[in-house]
Amino acid sequence: MDNILKDLSPIQQDAVRQTDGPVLVIAGAGSGKTRVLTYKIAWLLEQGVQSRNILALTFTNKAAREMKDRIERLMKPEITRSLWMGTFHSLFSRILRRESQAIGYKQTFTIYDTDDTKSLIKSILHDMRLDDDIYPVGEVLRRISSAKNQLITPESYKANSEWMAVDESSRRQEMCNIYIMYANRCRNAGAMDFDDLLLNTYLLFQKNPDILRRYQDQFQYILVDEYQDTNYSQYSIVNMLAKARRNLCVVGDDSQSIYSFRGARIENILNFRNDYPEYKLFKLEQNYRSTQTIVEAANSLILKNQTRIPKTIWSAKETGDLVEVVQSLTDQEEGFFISNRILDTHLREQADFKDFVVLYRTHSQSRIIEEACRKQNIPYKIYGSISFYQRKEIKDILAYFRLILNHSDDESLKRVINYPARGIGKTTVDRLGEAAMQGECSIWTVLGDPAGHVPQFNRGTCEKLQQFRHLIEEFSALTDTVDAYDMAMQVVRTTGILEEYRFDRTPEGLSKFENIEQLINGIKEFVDQEYAEEEEVYLRSMDLFMQDVSLMTDQDNEKPEDRNKVSLMTIHSAKGLEFEYVFIAGVEEELFPSQFSSGSAREIEEERRLFYVAITRAMKRVIITLAKTRYRWGNLVDCRPSRFLREIDPKYLKTAGPSRSSISGRSMEDELEEETQQTSRPVRPPVRRIIPVSSKSVGKPVVVENFEPDDPASIQSGMMVTHPRFGNGKVLQIEGDGTNRMATVFFKDAGNKQLLLKFARLKIING
Repeated sequence: MDNILKDLSPIQQDAVRQTDGPVLVIAGAGSGKTRVLTYKIAWLLEQGVQSRNILALTFTNKAAREMKDRIERLMKPEITRSLWMGTFHSLFSRILRRESQAIGYKQTFTIYDTDDTKSLIKSILHDMRLDDDIYPVGEVLRRISSAKNQLITPESYKANSEWMAVDESSRRQEMCNIYIMYANRCRNAGAMDFDDLLLNTYLLFQKNPDILRRYQDQFQYILVDEYQDTNYSQYSIVNMLAKARRNLCVVGDDSQSIYSFRGARIENILNFRNDYPEYKLFKLEQNYRSTQTIVEAANSLILKNQTRIPKTIWSAKETGDLVEVVQSLTDQEEGFFISNRILDTHLREQADFKDFVVLYRTHSQSRIIEEACRKQNIPYKIYGSISFYQRKEIKDILAYFRLILNHSDDESLKRVINYPARGIGKTTVDRLGEAAMQGECSIWTVLGDPAGHVPQFNRGTCEKLQQFRHLIEEFSALTDTVDAYDMAMQVVRTTGILEEYRFDRTPEGLSKFENIEQLINGIKEFVDQEYAEEEEVYLRSMDLFMQDVSLMTDQDNEKPEDRNKVSLMTIHSAKGLEFEYVFIAGVEEELFPSQFSSGSAREIEEERRLFYVAITRAMKRVIITLAKTRYRWGNLVDCRPSRFLREIDPKYLKTAGPSRSSISGRSMEDELEEETQQTSRPVRPPVRRIIPVSSKSVGKPVVVENFEPDDPASIQSGMMVTHPRFGNGKVLQIEGDGTNRMATVFFKDAGNKQLLLKFARLKIING
C-alpha cells in the first residue's frame, strides 16, 4: 500500500494516513479530494478494517460509483463487497428498510419523487378547499421540505411560535394543518418523500438508542464528501453516528458552498473545529485541473468573501490564456458569439464537443444558447431538462411496480387504475378517493369491497375494480420468486402497455415505445449485476430495482449518444464536473448575482462562491460573456456588467467585444471603471429599476424611481418597509448589533428574506 501512496502528494499522504479521530480535509477546487477519499478507504481496508465497518457518504450516485470503481482497482473486489458507500438518501433508506418495524413502515415503503409530492399536495389543497393562489403548491412543498430539513416534525411545527408567526404574517395560517395532513397521507400510503428519508432516520436513532448503538458499533469509520453541502438533518445524523468513536473524516471546500436554497449550511464545515476540538486539519491547496491564470483569477475573486477558511490555491500547470470577457450588444448576439466560438475552437484546435460547457445562472438563459447551437448544427445536451425516469410512459410503468410492492400507495394506484384504459373513469376514481378519506384507509382497501364503501357503484363498475385488484395481487404473488426483469416483462405484456405503443407509428408513439424498451434493457442490466449485502448474494428483485431507481439523478442516466455533445447547464448542476473550455453566460447585475438574492452580505457571498465554482470548472480556457441589452418580462432593458467582474484582478482578464458591442461608444473597460467608482461612493445615486413582482404581473413590472433608503439604524421590528427589488414588507425580527444588525422581513411577493441592514436599502413606510 505504501507503494500506491507514493503516487499521492505529501499532504495527500498525510491526510490518508490520519485515520483515527476527527479529520477535516479542506480540498480546493481540482485538488484531488476524490483521490484522497478513495485512498483513505483503501488504506483502512489494507489496515484490516472490515468493509462493513466503513460508512462513506456522498451527494451523487455517480461520485459513489467512481470511488468504488477506483477502490476495486486498488483492492480485491471481494474485500470491498460490503462497503457502505453511497448517497445520504440511498444509505439511509437502506437503514430505514432494515429497521422499518421500529418506525411503523413496511420494508417495501414507496419513495415519492417531487411529482408525486406535488400531486399529493394538490389533492390536500383541494380537499381542504384552500386557494392555490395563497397556497401555491411549490411554496407549500418548499415550506414542508424546509421544516423537515431542520428536523421540525408536524407536531413540533405547531409548537414552534416562530414558524407559526411567519405563516400568520404571510396569510398562510393553514400551513401547519397541510403539513399534518400531508404526513398522515404519506404514512397511510406507506410512502416517504426524499426529506423523510433523512428526518425518519434521525427520529429512528433518537427514539431507539439500542438501534443507534448498533450502527455506532458497526460504522467504526465515517467519511463524508462535500461536507459544506450538508443540511442540518444530515449534519445531525452524522454526528449521532460518530459520537461513540469520533472517527469522522469530512472533506469539502467552504468556497464551493452553493446550495443554501436546499438547506445546506456552510456553518457545518466552518464550525467543525468547535464540534470536534481535537480535530486534525489538512489543506489540499494544489489545483491539478486548471492553468495558473484560471486559478489566480478565481483566487482574486473569492478573497472578497469574509466568511471563509483561509487557504492559498495554486497550480503547477502552464500559465495559460487570460480569462476572456466579451460583451455583446444583445443577448441574441451573445448566443451567436458563444456558438461561433465553440465551432471555431472545435475546428481550429480539433477539440471534441464534449470538451465544451456553457454555464448560466438560470435555466431560462438556455433558450437563446440552444437556438444558436441548433442553427450552427452543434450537438448539445441540456442538463436539468426532463429526466428519463420522469417521462410519462416510464412513470406509468414504475407506478405499476410501486403498487405491486406497496398496495397502500394511492398516488400510484390512481395513476394506473385506468391505464391502459379499462373503463374506470375519473368520477369513479374520485369516489374511491373520497371513500378512502372518509374511512381513513387506502384506496386499495376500498377496492376489496367497492359496493360496501361506495353504494353508488353498479355491478359492472365493481367487477372492473375487483378485476384490477386481482391483477395487481397476481403480480405481487410473483415478487419473491422472479427477478426484476421477469416481473417487468410480465407487467408490460399482461397489462397491455406494450400493445398500447407497439402499433403507434407517430414520432411520439415510436419514441415512447423506444423509451419503454430502454427501461426494460436497464432492468436487465440491473439483474445481470451481482448484488451482495453482508456477504450474502440476493435475488435482484423488483424491490431492489425500485430502491435504486427512486434515488436516480439526471447524471446517473447519461446515454452514450450524449457523450460527445456540448453541455448546457446551470452552474449549480456543474458542481464536481470539469471541462477544457468553459463559457459563463449572462454575467450581469440582476442576473449574476441573481435579482432574487436579497443583497445581504450572506447571499452575495454565496453568489460569489457560485461564480468561483463556474470559473474553476475550466481546465484550459474561460470565456465570460455578457450583453448590453436583454429582454426581461417583455421589456428591453439595459444591463450592467456584474460586480464580480471588477472583483477579479484585471491582470488576469482580457476584455473584448464582437462588432456593434458598445451602445454608448465607450469601451467595456470604461464601463467597468464607472461601476467601480459608483460603488465606492459613500451614498449610492438614485436608481430606476424594472422589477417583475409575481407571475400575475408578467408584462406589468413595478418601476421604482428615485429610491432613497432610510438609515439602517432606524429600522425596527414590526415596521412596514419597502425594498427596491422586493416591494413592500414587514420586519419580523431584528438580530445582532451595530454593523451586524440582521433583519428578517416578510415580503408579500418574495416571501421571507434575511437582510444585513447596512446593505439592505430599506425605506420605512410607517413607524
